[in-house]
Amino acid sequence: MSLPPPPLNQAPSPLRRPEAWWRRALWSLPLVLSLIFVAGVLAWARSNEIEERELQRQTLISDALSTEAQLRAKLKEESEHLRDLAEALQNEPATVESLARHPEMNAGLRRLWLSVTWLDKHNRVLAQVPDPHEAKVEGDDEGLSLHLSAPVGAHAAGGTLVLRYAPALLLKRGVPWWLARKYDVQMVDSADQVIASITETPIRAAQGEQPSYRVNFVGPFRTSPLTELPDTAEAALSDAALELTLRDPQPTTIKPLAMILIAGFLPLIAVASWLLRRQLRQTSRAETAWREQAAWRQAMEDSALVGLRARDGQGRLLYVNRTFCEMVGLSAEELVGLAPPMPYWPPEAIDEVMQRNRRNLAGHAPREGYEARWHHRDGRVLDVMVFESPLVDARGVQIGWMGSIIDISAHKRLEERERRRIDTLAHHARLTMLGEVASTLAHELNQPLTAIASYNAGIINSLAKLGVDDAVVLGALQRLGAQAAQAGRVVQRIREFLTRREPQHEACSLNQIISDALALLRKEQQRAQIELRLDLAPHLPPLLADAVLVEQVVINLVRNAGDSLQARAHDRRIQVRSRLVSRAESGLADSAPASGPDFLRVDVIDNGPGLQGLKAEALCAPFFSTKGDGMGMGLAICRSIIEAHHGVLDAQEAPEGGAMFSFTLPLRPLLASGSQDPNP
Repeated sequence: MSLPPPPLNQAPSPLRRPEAWWRRALWSLPLVLSLIFVAGVLAWARSNEIEERELQRQTLISDALSTEAQLRAKLKEESEHLRDLAEALQNEPATVESLARHPEMNAGLRRLWLSVTWLDKHNRVLAQVPDPHEAKVEGDDEGLSLHLSAPVGAHAAGGTLVLRYAPALLLKRGVPWWLARKYDVQMVDSADQVIASITETPIRAAQGEQPSYRVNFVGPFRTSPLTELPDTAEAALSDAALELTLRDPQPTTIKPLAMILIAGFLPLIAVASWLLRRQLRQTSRAETAWREQAAWRQAMEDSALVGLRARDGQGRLLYVNRTFCEMVGLSAEELVGLAPPMPYWPPEAIDEVMQRNRRNLAGHAPREGYEARWHHRDGRVLDVMVFESPLVDARGVQIGWMGSIIDISAHKRLEERERRRIDTLAHHARLTMLGEVASTLAHELNQPLTAIASYNAGIINSLAKLGVDDAVVLGALQRLGAQAAQAGRVVQRIREFLTRREPQHEACSLNQIISDALALLRKEQQRAQIELRLDLAPHLPPLLADAVLVEQVVINLVRNAGDSLQARAHDRRIQVRSRLVSRAESGLADSAPASGPDFLRVDVIDNGPGLQGLKAEALCAPFFSTKGDGMGMGLAICRSIIEAHHGVLDAQEAPEGGAMFSFTLPLRPLLASGSQDPNP
């Protein structure tokens, strides 16, 4: 930690005199730097020129070697064509017609062949194409010509073919056009005589200062067709070479660059001196500001056990200590100077945190501190306790707020773990108690419901004996009996379900189940001013299921949809539809058959507030309810019933708003002897 500076009114010590002399010497620094700069630029320019010339030379060498390789490959290709021609003529008579009608001969004349002569083994001319007395071909008048040869037949039994070609034509057609525009290309011998050239004015390397490079040819060159023709080698022009001369060398650039540097020398000194003077003044002002900040900065650095931050009146960060940086995972350089919103604030609660930040900056922060939730740079969530206090400068003026932050994430995790453990124990206790209560209720309610059904039947029989024929009364009593019987069946099935018995599967109509369920709820929905819409697919196949339990699922889903519509003042709608679905739409794609619509699907759609981001797993969890007086067991029981039928219950947002609860049941074949499935 650095020591604070001496007071302003203290006399300077003798140790500071060398520093004053050094500062006075700074005024000569611009001149020295300018001279060094100019010398450096000149040295760079010279070095750059040398490098450019070396690069130019390397490019020249590379182009020369590449061109020589291309020409050598061209000659090799022509030798291959000549050998192909010799092989084709080994069974032909040695006549001009045999030689002239061959396609290889005509193709060679179009390339660079001047003539082909057929010699016997005594080097006497048997045939020659074209005839030397006819018009000359292209390139025949361009100076020296060279030769290639190939034997006809095994051991030259049929003679020898001698190809005459023009080296000038070889250069003209073998050198790329872009390279011919850049260089003067020549073929010379050891006496520096030009054999061939593709430049209008042949140039020797000794006649000028243009950079040039000469590379020896390594290839089949023959000056005479009468040279000895062994199998191993041909008499070659060993002194032939290819020479490339650069036409436009790179000009020197040191002189104009030096003039530019000299012209800008004096302005550079003036600018450098002005910049140095301004820098010294800024340093003096920075020392004064540092003396004012030393008091409160020293106090902040002494407290290292908690996170510290200093903010101005607008909430901009002025200082953070190391503990604070480690807490949020950001460095001091990244944090100092930032204004709200801060990067460690939770993105989902920016508005709420901004409102609290404005309240704290206004001086209304709780004196006992407040809890906040921050985000670490790596995504971890931090629970912190923040204490705010006024930040006062050396003159006693409040310039912002000082915050002390304590990380309480570990304490919060312990509390949350303990709360979850208690909730889990209570949840298991409630489940156990609910099973016992449900079993007891199912047992106790069975007898009263049977009695109600019996009394209702007795009343109907008594009224019939007395001759009462009131349709309203009799209809009400009949519905009462039907409801009592339905309640008895529901209680019996719930009791069997709680005692782990399988549902009673029987052949039933899904549309009839839906219609019966909605008939029971129609009066209730009319009082709630809810419009019920049925969209039932006709001619659905019979379903092997427990009709009572499936009906309870439909009733529960429709009632839940009606409860969610209570928040709407008008236009309350519930749509119930049934349909056949395919394997992909069933929700059971893994266990469904590979083909055919073998599933029945029921959708209950409302135009209420929707699921509000909740998933089916959360909605069907035991004891979870969105209603204030709900037990949270309705959807859990519905899912258990559907899964007992090997189906699936799902929930999603409706396309036109609201929620859509759906369940899918598989279709299974009915047994021929009855409707009961022994293996449900």
